[in-house]
Amino acid sequence: MLIDFFFTLRKYGLKASITELLDLLNALKQQVVFADTNAFYQLSRLCLVKDETQYDKFDRAFAEYFSGVATVDLAAAIPPDWLIPDVLRQLSAEEKAKLHALGGLDKLLETLRERLAEQQKKHSGGNKWIGTGGTSPFGAYGFNPEGVRIGQQGSGARRAVKVWDQREFKDLDTDSELNNRSIKLALKQLRKFARSGAEVELDLHGTIQATSEQAGWLDLRFVRERHNAIKLLVFFDVGGSMDDHIEQCQKLFSAVKSEFKYLEFFYFHNCVYEGVWRNNKRRYTEQVKVDDIIHTYGADYKLIFVGDATMGPYEIEYPGGSVEHFNQLPGKVWLQRLLAQYSKAVWLNPQPLAWWPHYHSISMIEGIVSKRMYPLTLQGLNLAIKALL
Repeated sequence: MLIDFFFTLRKYGLKASITELLDLLNALKQQVVFADTNAFYQLSRLCLVKDETQYDKFDRAFAEYFSGVATVDLAAAIPPDWLIPDVLRQLSAEEKAKLHALGGLDKLLETLRERLAEQQKKHSGGNKWIGTGGTSPFGAYGFNPEGVRIGQQGSGARRAVKVWDQREFKDLDTDSELNNRSIKLALKQLRKFARSGAEVELDLHGTIQATSEQAGWLDLRFVRERHNAIKLLVFFDVGGSMDDHIEQCQKLFSAVKSEFKYLEFFYFHNCVYEGVWRNNKRRYTEQVKVDDIIHTYGADYKLIFVGDATMGPYEIEYPGGSVEHFNQLPGKVWLQRLLAQYSKAVWLNPQPLAWWPHYHSISMIEGIVSKRMYPLTLQGLNLAIKALL
């Protein structure tokens, strides 16, 4: 029972075990759910998925096995602007009665593939092409007695025989773009808690023990709050080519700032030199010496560089190589000094991994950080955190 479903999950790379499958079968045997697809979806996901980053894989496998959704997502090939409604036609009952179905799911999918191959632009209010507000079998916000709903928020006439809605947990896929929540989920792996501060948190176990020892007289016990004990230094590259990656870096900065109590962050441009800064508006007047950072923050801090490492090789290798000032020492010297103080260090690069071989400076920085450079994706962030532990 459900063996083929289990193998479908494995085909999509889901890390489900035989033990988890047996747990699901036992729950079904106990009739935790019965004759309800949505309830079975919730139950099977609860039993078979132990990591939120696997939810999207589960959704795709579930859709293929139980709904017959093709492995190739046809909707992914449709430009998003084709599905933005411009005009919504109001059809009379007579007009609706004149519409005819294509004749089954297989015919619908075959015709959808043909439309995708032929269509070149957005259409609204029509009866053939993929679009919105018309009587075409394909698209959103229209009417057809038998169609494929794509990209629509909620249902309309409730006539679609196939629905390609956005998967709820798509953003948690390790290959997806970063968002604030997925970054926080990844950063939780780096947490290490310690108790510090005033004793203001109720110690439930200690209170129960002390009260029982006093024959039922309430004896409240308190402990110090638990705080994230991890200490972080984060250096952000700003300006120039990094302007293309502002959104990604802002998401990372926001998540890091909310997750860690002991956090110090600084800015640099292209490569770290003798001075960095905390406020980009005062970068020339309020610099912080890198030597002062090394002498102020202990070796127990973990170090993260965030930058595309895209620059001229001279900026790394030679005195005077900086494009903004005359640096007395090469950039690599200052990087090496930081790495000598903070052994737990990584470099997060927002450049797509496929582009890295085209920049000599990236390979140079990667060598300086001992191959601990990772792409600024959720998967890359997970690998970076493992290197910091």
